[in-house]
Amino acid sequence: MKVTYTIAALAGSALAAPKAEKSPRAPAAACSSAVTLDASTNVWQNYKLHANPFYRDEVNKAVDAISDSSLKASAAKVADVGSFLWIDTIENIAKVQPAIDDTPCSDILGLVIYDLPGRDCAAKASNGELKYNELDKYKTQYIDPIVKLLQGAPNTAFALLIEPDSLPNLVTNADLQTCKDSASSYRDGVAYALKSLNLPNVVMYIDAGHGGWLGWDANLKPGAEELAKAYKAADSPKQVRGFSTNIAGWNAWDLSPGEFSTASDAKYNSCQNEKIYVQKFSAALKTAGMPNYAIVDTGRNAVTGLRAEWGDWCNVDGAGFGVRPTATTGEPQADAFVWGKPGGESDGTSDTGATRYDSFCGKDDAFKPSPEAGTWNQAYFEMLLKNASPAF
Repeated sequence: MKVTYTIAALAGSALAAPKAEKSPRAPAAACSSAVTLDASTNVWQNYKLHANPFYRDEVNKAVDAISDSSLKASAAKVADVGSFLWIDTIENIAKVQPAIDDTPCSDILGLVIYDLPGRDCAAKASNGELKYNELDKYKTQYIDPIVKLLQGAPNTAFALLIEPDSLPNLVTNADLQTCKDSASSYRDGVAYALKSLNLPNVVMYIDAGHGGWLGWDANLKPGAEELAKAYKAADSPKQVRGFSTNIAGWNAWDLSPGEFSTASDAKYNSCQNEKIYVQKFSAALKTAGMPNYAIVDTGRNAVTGLRAEWGDWCNVDGAGFGVRPTATTGEPQADAFVWGKPGGESDGTSDTGATRYDSFCGKDDAFKPSPEAGTWNQAYFEMLLKNASPAF
């Protein structure tokens, strides 16, 4: 019986993406007064996920590189889709203020907090810049400057996705020495982030992997308890709304039977789609004593049946853009579908000679060639566009 997988990082933007200049457009109409978000409610019903200027510029450059007029017109529409901005290095904190300046009062700016010491302890493609014992640097040079920026923008609404992969790795990959080394920094770092970023204009979601990771029957309870432990260590901050799932992932929302329902070990995982996972993990979180509403990444999950295993995470070949961000999910515990991963940015390199090469990026179901994590892959973007459902 196998109920845990060595699932590597989702590799959102593990290295600084190429710097982009802001596209010319009308200045944002900022709010005239301070924003207060009630995290006991679904804020996505009142705000639209902002189409941040950095992803928009990546897409606009991609559009310029497309010669087919029909595809070009479809590609241009992607620039207007809201997506989360990954603050994956100390250097990339510099992206926050321009994104704030670009955000109108009608929108909520999504930021991924993603720079824990020893980040992605079960992967190579998205390892972070901080060593496992550099917790103080994480606090003072990463979290504290972000806090200052958000405090300086009280008239802007923020949705924060807290440290993808971190706590899930402590549940399923605790036997790896790298994860053992990182465990205390993960727990303390997440708690520090939650406590420090508990601002009135912020709503936070702690990452919980996906249904093929913590959705195994044996992982649901310990997974929920791991998240709840960090929440309580942060003194139960009121701006925490719940958890995020499928970030940079591929799982379908409500496919039935599930993508891996015929696998030999399927009987040990009742969460065969993200909807079931949200329902079950939400219930486990409630028992563990933590807010239990979810946001789900649908950015690249339009096509199913592409992966050989649940844990195949790197640049899945044949994928397509999924449902656009919306608060209409049909599931009371799911606040919104979001685009967490900027579609077109690589999960990791397929170059076997690269220092950051991860074997998952060389699997048969991974797109090749692919560049380093976080850098643009034009061919992959065009594939996502052609396979989009709904189509652009």
